[in-house]
Amino acid sequence: MKIFFWRSAYKIVTTFCLLGLTAASTPVNNNQDVELKIGIVQRFGVTPTDKLQITPTKGDRLQLKWQVDNQQQTLITANPVQLETVMETLPQPKVQEVVVLGDFRTFETAEDSARNWRSQGIEVEIAQPERWQVWAKREVYSSPLVRRLLLESIKASGQNLPYLDTQILKQIPRVRWEINGKRYSNNYLEIVTSKNQIRVNKSEKTGNSRLYAGKLNLQPNAYGTYSLVNQVPLETYLRGVLPYEIGTRAPTASLEAQAIIARTYALRNVRRFAIDNYQLCADTHCQVYDGLNGAAQTTDQAIASTRGMVLTYNNEIVDALYSSTTGGITAFFSDVWNGEDRPYLRPVVDAATNIWNLSQKSLADENNFRQFINLQQGFNESTWNVFRWNKQTSIEDITKDLQKFLRVKKSPYSKFKTIEAIAITKRSESGRILDLTIKTNIGVFTLHKDEIRSAFAAPLSTLFYLQPLNKGTPTLWGYAFIGGGLGHGVGLSQTGAQNLAKLGWSSAKILQFYYPGTEIKVLGNEIKPFLTSSERKTELR
Repeated sequence: MKIFFWRSAYKIVTTFCLLGLTAASTPVNNNQDVELKIGIVQRFGVTPTDKLQITPTKGDRLQLKWQVDNQQQTLITANPVQLETVMETLPQPKVQEVVVLGDFRTFETAEDSARNWRSQGIEVEIAQPERWQVWAKREVYSSPLVRRLLLESIKASGQNLPYLDTQILKQIPRVRWEINGKRYSNNYLEIVTSKNQIRVNKSEKTGNSRLYAGKLNLQPNAYGTYSLVNQVPLETYLRGVLPYEIGTRAPTASLEAQAIIARTYALRNVRRFAIDNYQLCADTHCQVYDGLNGAAQTTDQAIASTRGMVLTYNNEIVDALYSSTTGGITAFFSDVWNGEDRPYLRPVVDAATNIWNLSQKSLADENNFRQFINLQQGFNESTWNVFRWNKQTSIEDITKDLQKFLRVKKSPYSKFKTIEAIAITKRSESGRILDLTIKTNIGVFTLHKDEIRSAFAAPLSTLFYLQPLNKGTPTLWGYAFIGGGLGHGVGLSQTGAQNLAKLGWSSAKILQFYYPGTEIKVLGNEIKPFLTSSERKTELR
């Protein structure tokens, strides 16, 4: 049953005014740089004691700008400025409410869910208050009555997971700062310096400050708190990514490969935090970005030597997903998340030589999978400590983890008391678990794909099998999770890329290995912008 509820056309605005990623007819100057907005502190003000210290570099001064009654206020100081939250009591309680259509572990799965809701006529937005969520768009479903009518229509169609998240706020956080003994407060604050470098200390400990290039904006987010956003040029942003994603001592070709895919990933994913008016986060939900403290000559050189280079497929920027360790084989996109497969993201045995014939011995077969996962030698990652692992977990701990996960999902099965059996019921060709079925005292349910990693603490990936353990007792003690890899396993392996570089492979060859059929191109007019499926359909109308 499709839900048509004030249906209107929806289009994700992915603004690629990025070095010729538009349909501009003028030549592109490759010395230009794209400016990104990175949420380096995503939820400032969650606790009343939150503090941030902003400090200029030696010999520089901070310039703080904000608006009061449409008049710009500016203060300049050479001293550190501490931003702190103060809880303001409201004259009367305020209702903050959204219709949550789903909770998800990753943006990729949330985006697919959003696509499905749009196909039913519901306008949505993707949020990340903690876990990723899909919300009914607040500006469309803007009154309590409209939200409840929407939820009733959804329930009537047989979809029972959506719910109302209603909070009654008696206090809200405000940000204030003090300069020369005078206190100021505003919801929006811009901080710049003449040297375009600012130190930010997110903790109480001195010496923990991080150096960021560009400027900072403090701004409200969708959750009633604030985000500190770093506006930084793309190539400078990469200087704060590579040292933390692959390290500074990796072989040159692997550093170059990482630079190309980190640049590609950033440009492909600028839509992630549209709800909060920035583009990317600074942790593993995007790419780890920790400022310029860790910048090194090796990583800077890799960035400079690949300046402007991105990975493309049919002249379109690719979804340059990557992970720490694949466990010996990469995966289809759909092995981990719901959504359309990408032709360049498919299973590749992660070895320099042909040690396993996937076409003849698919890892969807349980016997083949166990044989594969017990192989140790000959892979690009064989010497890495998380290439293979065996995690034994008691049934009590498994139960607690699963109950907690189901409560977050608001699943009716969260009330179960005992687990009677766990079984892997479907694998993909790459060996990733697609369906894991659990029998409890109140019924049987199935976990799918990437949510399996959220449900249990033990597995480092979905590339594993289960071994029941008794440990000398007549009853089930627990399970051993026996598997390989760290992370989702889609696209490039950072560990594997380093091994291939040591074998003499070039960055181009490494990227062609992990993303078959792709090409490296310099940003320019011939590169098409990335469009979502809904945007492609709109263009065809």
